[in-house]
Formats: sequence, structure tokens, C-alpha cells
Amino acid sequence: MIDALVKGVQQLGDKNTQKPLWISVAMALGVFAVLWTSSGALIKYTAIFELGWLETIADGLGWALVLVMTWVLFPGVVSAVVALFLDRIAESVEARHYPDLGPAQGQPVGEQVVAALRFLGVMVSLNLLLLPTMLLGPVYPVLFYCVNGYLLGREYFEMVAARRIDLAGTVRLRQAHGGRMFLTGVAIAFLLTIPVVNLLTPVIATAAMVHQFEKWRRRGTPGQSGGTRGGPAQGTHVARPGANSVLDGSGPKA
Repeated sequence: MIDALVKGVQQLGDKNTQKPLWISVAMALGVFAVLWTSSGALIKYTAIFELGWLETIADGLGWALVLVMTWVLFPGVVSAVVALFLDRIAESVEARHYPDLGPAQGQPVGEQVVAALRFLGVMVSLNLLLLPTMLLGPVYPVLFYCVNGYLLGREYFEMVAARRIDLAGTVRLRQAHGGRMFLTGVAIAFLLTIPVVNLLTPVIATAAMVHQFEKWRRRGTPGQSGGTRGGPAQGTHVARPGANSVLDGSGPKA
């Protein structure tokens, strides 16, 4: 996992990665600029109390809520945005580290948008449900990293795997390496909570998961021989990207 994340960081220096990186960063910042601007206008021009000091307290609580919502929304928003560029990022990783791989099937823009929005919806919904646990002190960060680590690890893996193998092969690999996938997801979730670093994290995560996927499928699964270096694992087939994700409602519940 550490080696994959280090290679993910190194991938930031690749010219083919930098364009989708900066576009995704700009789009994510644009989303939050709209959130902050609209929230600021709402707080400024909405008066709840007639007493000045009470209104000041209300405004302070309003900005605190905006900060909390930014914390809740950020992992999902930046991950959803970078999902639109996943193919380009994955291709640059493969060209640099796995040049013998054949081309993966591309994913239509419409499917990318739908999958990104569904993933964002699941992330936001679950994180909103976690908010009351903030009252439980240290319980909240533990739940936050576990829940988001599971979701991020699984979704990044399935998006990457869908480019190369079919649904059955994806499920086998996920079940065989679920623990490592979860830990990778927790590391991604942690990086997404570090200011500035979190803007680069989705690209790092995508690159790292490409390395994890290639390592896992070549190692094979119990009772399943691994694939050749240039092709999918034995017993798997290249599938239409976007068809694997459990979060988009199309995958199995295993």
C-alpha cells in the first residue's frame, strides 16, 4: 500500500497527469467557491433575531455550519470530480509503469457523470448521518475514517478494475484483497482531510489504486490463476467501464 501511494505521489510529476489534475482541482474549488459565496450571502442578508448580539451569534453558528458542510462534502466532491478524468489518469499510469498493457475500453462521458453523482450522493448521505456522532468525541473520527475509507477504497478500486476486467473478476479480487483495499481507502480518506494535500489526493488515489489493482490481479485469487502481464486474470473478461460499482446500484451486494 505504501509503495502504491508513493508511486501515486510520483505520478503527479507526469505531464499526462498534470492536465486532468489541475482541471479537477479548479472544478473542485469552483464548487466550493459557489458554496461559500451563496452561504455568505444567505448569512449576510438573512436576519433571524432583532437583537444585534443574538444575530451575531447566529451568523457565527451559520459559518460554523458552512465549515462542517465543507468537511463533509469535500471528500465526495473532489473524488466525484476526478472520476470524470479517471481514464486519462489511469492511462498515464499504465503508459509509464505497464507499457505492455493493451488499451482499456473508454467510458462514455454520460456514464462517468452519472457514476460520479451517485458516488457523491452516497458519500454525502452517509457523512450527514455520521454528524450526530460528533457529540461522542473520539468516536466520530474513528467512524469517519472507517466509513469513508471503505467507500473510497471500494469505489476507486471498482472504477479502476472496470476498465480491465469483468464484474465477476472484480468481485473475486475485492473479496480476496478486501482488507488491503480498506486500508488503502482509509489512507485516502486521511489524505483528504489535510488542507492543500486534499486537492491532489484523488489523483494520487487513482494512480495508487491502478498499482494495487495490477499487483492483485497478477498475484491472482485463491483457486484462480493470475493473468498474464498484458491481459486480464484467467477467467475474466474486459467489461464495459462503469458496470461494476456497487455504489451506482449495478453491482452485487457481496
